[in-house]
Amino acid sequence: MYSLDVNFLKDRKPQPKNTGKKPRQAISLGDLTPIYIGATVGVIFPALVGGGLWFLQGKNSELGENIAKLEQQNQELESKVGDINKIKEETNKVKEETQALVTVFDQIRPWSAMLQDMRDRIPATVQIENIKQIAPTAAVQGQPAANPAGGVEITGYARSFNDVNDFLLSLQQSRFLKSTEGKITTAELVDAPIPPGTDQPANSVLIKPPQIVKYTIQSTMSDVPASQLTRELEQKGTVGLVSRIRSLQQTGVISK
Repeated sequence: MYSLDVNFLKDRKPQPKNTGKKPRQAISLGDLTPIYIGATVGVIFPALVGGGLWFLQGKNSELGENIAKLEQQNQELESKVGDINKIKEETNKVKEETQALVTVFDQIRPWSAMLQDMRDRIPATVQIENIKQIAPTAAVQGQPAANPAGGVEITGYARSFNDVNDFLLSLQQSRFLKSTEGKITTAELVDAPIPPGTDQPANSVLIKPPQIVKYTIQSTMSDVPASQLTRELEQKGTVGLVSRIRSLQQTGVISK
């Protein structure tokens, strides 16, 4: 008879040994996408931050240079402004001095022109004995005198009171005097003065001289600027003053 010999040990698969470790699970590439994104963000963000910091540092450096240049330009401009202000102060000072000089110059009343004007206006029956200038009225409480030119006083003789009045009316028409302030202060009948060198004969009949009027006229000089009297000054022969006035008018120092 035949006997069966079966080896069951060969047909059995070997069992893995239990080492206490869990078997690793396979990871697919699709599951690594979040990791790649996180790694990319972790690399790019610091790079962007570093690039931004570098850009800002460059801009700060550029701004610092611009600020330094602007401060230097500001200092130069302040220096130039100071020079300009100094020039302005000097110019204003010169203008004030020039204006003061022009004011005085414009108040000049040449006596030659005034005397010639009186000669042209005096009647034939009136004589002038003396002419003197009256000082201007003193300033009140520190205020300047209203008319720095002052006034004029004329004394002389006339044939009659009417002749004195005619002389006053003629003087009131002069632009060198104020028409509203001319007046006769004194007028009286006196004996006509004997001409110098005339002697009365000893044995002759004494002849009494005729009576005439001795007068005194006062008036105030006009405050019209000399630049507005060029026509009158030129007619009275004051050519030099007129030439200087016109020269100042051409330069603009005195208005025309």
